Amino acid sequence: MRRYWLLFSQTVTVLLAAYFVVATLQPSWLRQGNEATVTLLQAVSSPHTEPVAGSLSAAAKTALPAVVSITTSQAVRHPRANDPWFQFFFGDLGTQQKTGLGSGVILSTDGYILTNNHVVEGADEIEISLTDGRRTRAAIIGTDPESDLAVLKIDLDQLPAIVLGNSDHIAVGDSVLAIGNPFGVGQTVTSGIVSALGRNQLGINTFENFIQTDAAINPGNSGGALVDVNGHLLGINTAIYSRSGGSMGIGFAIPVTTAKMVLEGIVRDGRVTRGWIGVEPGELTPELAQAFGISGEVGVLMTGILQAGPAAQAGLQPGDVVTHIDHKPVRNVAELMSTVAALRPGQDYPIDLLRAGQEQQVQITPLARPNPNRAKVQNRSWPRQ
Repeated sequence: MRRYWLLFSQTVTVLLAAYFVVATLQPSWLRQGNEATVTLLQAVSSPHTEPVAGSLSAAAKTALPAVVSITTSQAVRHPRANDPWFQFFFGDLGTQQKTGLGSGVILSTDGYILTNNHVVEGADEIEISLTDGRRTRAAIIGTDPESDLAVLKIDLDQLPAIVLGNSDHIAVGDSVLAIGNPFGVGQTVTSGIVSALGRNQLGINTFENFIQTDAAINPGNSGGALVDVNGHLLGINTAIYSRSGGSMGIGFAIPVTTAKMVLEGIVRDGRVTRGWIGVEPGELTPELAQAFGISGEVGVLMTGILQAGPAAQAGLQPGDVVTHIDHKPVRNVAELMSTVAALRPGQDYPIDLLRAGQEQQVQITPLARPNPNRAKVQNRSWPRQ
């Protein structure tokens, strides 16, 4: 044991002697080693400032300031509150406040905000919360239930406006971000891709041309933004397919081209002006195509023509199959309605049709679509978000 202790003591003594000799004769050697150690530690602990490859943070940073949270309140009474027998058993329940959550997108620096109609429908008060912490009341400028869009107005300075993208140039597989306030937890960004384009016949709105995405959309996201990798607006998040009320990877957004048309119409005229030709369209089934002597399943069957309407004046007849309107193909009723709605009232447009198997073309002058008495869509498979 003493031998080991003696060996340890001698080793320590030699090392200390060597250290003092180096510190006295060559102190730069020790400083160089310390500097190398400090440099290594700084390299390990220094933050990574370069953007991560494939990151969508720049797109989120661009779009986030223009997406707002919307809180609505509505005074409601029990439907039987005025029933004497109900009051006898339950008393006067009075008026209760019903609150709702949603999102919106600032489209102009002078305060115009686009959101879903179902977010603000029936609201007595609407409060807007911006990302910079400011809050203010909003006024409804106009609504368009047929597209489920609404335009709000706030009066604040230095408002950030989102940049509009082009929803006509996107493709299936493009990366997108959905921005909103799901479940009221605060502004949230989710990512996904464009899953499909031109979705219609879903029974959600009167006019449907949805962008389908798998970016998570949940309650509170309604009216929020669907943006591209540059942070430019592609659509307004509207609905999801869900059996539980939460996201299942199938969400729908209204294209920005439709949203822009609605915004401009409401701001300019107080309402959206759409084309109308006065027809009752029907899907062309194989049986009907055979009955009318039409080869193939192309176009939309005219099952009824309104007397003295634009279609009747243009010469359309029941049994005609419309294949193109203004040189745009129409393959189903939803496409025909959307195409006609986009026509400018008072302007002439060509319509290609099949009559008794023969191709013909007529000129039609649409009128403005009458104000609809739109019934609310009740379908648990398509919950509004």
